[in-house]
Amino acid sequence: MTNTPKILAFAGSTRSASFHKQLVKIAAAGATAAGAEVTYIDLRDFPLPLYDGDLEAAEGIPANARKLKELMIAHQGLLIASPEYNSSISGVLKNTIDWISRPEAGEPPLACFVDKVAVIMSTSPGGFGGLRGLVHLRSILGNIRVLVLPDQIAVSNAFDVFNEDGTLKDSKQQAAIEQLGSKLATTLAKLVA
Repeated sequence: MTNTPKILAFAGSTRSASFHKQLVKIAAAGATAAGAEVTYIDLRDFPLPLYDGDLEAAEGIPANARKLKELMIAHQGLLIASPEYNSSISGVLKNTIDWISRPEAGEPPLACFVDKVAVIMSTSPGGFGGLRGLVHLRSILGNIRVLVLPDQIAVSNAFDVFNEDGTLKDSKQQAAIEQLGSKLATTLAKLVA
């Protein structure tokens, strides 16, 4: 039995060249450097139909939703980079949350969310950096019993701030995003000790 914190890192985007995938990988590196075991996943690898109660009743929970739920249950922490779509979160992120929140037989409500600790971040070509979407994500996660740490960062001007290797051009911004991952790792280490 290990006390090493386990963190699941992902972006609420499926676009191949997503800035959010780059951003969450920076935070994941910070968490790894702070001693956490980090698993990075791409939601593109877990396609899901739009949530539909009739579909769930007829066919049950999709296999990819079950896989995601198992991954969530196996990790204590979440690093989420969330795009802002029309002042809210992306459809793919909301749909993922909706599917994996569905309980299966013998499973307590919100089994993969209860007592998780999360850190959220965003980036955007706009001046707010996706900040408005983070407000919605924080609310959703809090309502499904995830503890969202107050630390968050919204990086503006996404088209201009990343290097070709996925790092941030501004070393202070790079360090701040790494620190988000480190903060989650150290918080979880205290909780799992």
